[in-house]
Amino acid sequence: MKNKEHIDTSIMSLGPAKITSPIGAEGGGTRCFVSDKERILVNIFESDVMKAVKNGKKLLSFERAGPRCKIYFDPSKLRCAVVSCGGLCPGINDVVRGIVLALHHNYGVRNIYGVRYGLEGFISSYGHELITLTPDSVLNIHERGGTVLGSSRGPQDIESIVDALERMNVGLLFTIGGDGTMAASVEIADEISKRQLKIGVIGIPKTIDNDIYLIDRSFGFDTAVDVAVNVIRSAHNEAISAPNGIGLVKLMGRHSGFIAAAATLAMPDVNFCLIPESDFDLEGPKGLLEALKERLIHRKHAVIVVAEGAGQKFFDNKPKERDASGNIRLNDIGLFLKEAISGYFREQKMPINLKYIDPSYTIRSVPANANDHVLCGFLAHSAVHAGMAGKTKMLVGLCNNQLVHIPMEATAGKRKQVHLFGGKWLSVLETTGQPSLKN
Repeated sequence: MKNKEHIDTSIMSLGPAKITSPIGAEGGGTRCFVSDKERILVNIFESDVMKAVKNGKKLLSFERAGPRCKIYFDPSKLRCAVVSCGGLCPGINDVVRGIVLALHHNYGVRNIYGVRYGLEGFISSYGHELITLTPDSVLNIHERGGTVLGSSRGPQDIESIVDALERMNVGLLFTIGGDGTMAASVEIADEISKRQLKIGVIGIPKTIDNDIYLIDRSFGFDTAVDVAVNVIRSAHNEAISAPNGIGLVKLMGRHSGFIAAAATLAMPDVNFCLIPESDFDLEGPKGLLEALKERLIHRKHAVIVVAEGAGQKFFDNKPKERDASGNIRLNDIGLFLKEAISGYFREQKMPINLKYIDPSYTIRSVPANANDHVLCGFLAHSAVHAGMAGKTKMLVGLCNNQLVHIPMEATAGKRKQVHLFGGKWLSVLETTGQPSLKN
């Protein structure tokens, strides 16, 4: 992974913005426009900033998001397209709605189209029809989970996608998706540049796991934690209602345990929190099974939260398979732990009452909560402002609680993870009281 200090944070542009923004007349002629020179520092610790200044190093910062006083596209002639890809996540419909409303009401764009079923929608052989998006058609979609545009996984031919954009006469494409979608968006932008076309590509990153590099919080994460807390509460109620009751909950988190950690902190009845970043042993004097046995002996119940990517070392002897997006298919650590725990206590001749809950598909398909409603709106508006100003090959996100523009390539192929010596994980260990679980 590149050192953060060496990341190129410059934002590509289709050309000079010369058209006066139509939103400048709002509020009696006053509007807080943002200049391209305004920056948000990534590192805000005073000691580190002073050290960098003393050593003559350039501080890593991102261009601040927001409306510009001059825009690149003529709204009356612009055609926009919106596409959502990958797995479901709370808030996708909020983002679609926010993009449509901002384009229509703030800039007067009337030609906005939804691409059906992800990148498949650009490929004519699939036969997916475009959707015309208007304020009326998106009025209540934020109240529903999923995505009204539909979604799909897997790569599609980049040249064919750009061919479709040309045929549709699209000037601005908004892509909503995870790491694979952002990587595809980079390729689309590169092909557009190769053909010397004036088409902007703006990404709104989507991952319920909250593992996007350089970004504070992704939309859907807050909702996921909200729902997970209720599931953990149910698991705890089950556990304390039976002798030697065990509640085992598997949550999302392929490579990063942010949901499991945050839900544990929000619902401190969890006794063991297992995440991909923190290795653990199953057997042995310090392994999970022995620690669980001690817990049951002393307290008669236990709650375990495990992220889906934790403990994958236990499946090293199994062949690695990949899904349509090219991601390695994870083995089911939840079912594995259920069987391992049940088998262990059978051998110990110690009766247990184990309840296993996997709410993953329920969580990812629910409507966004209030916090995510707000975040999705901010992200959508920022994406529209950036796109109308002629910016391209970039995504919008939160950095130090400020909305910023980030080059797509700065986050591609990188992942944010729980820092095992940071305050969040240390708080998890304090909350659960769990030992290291390593022999």
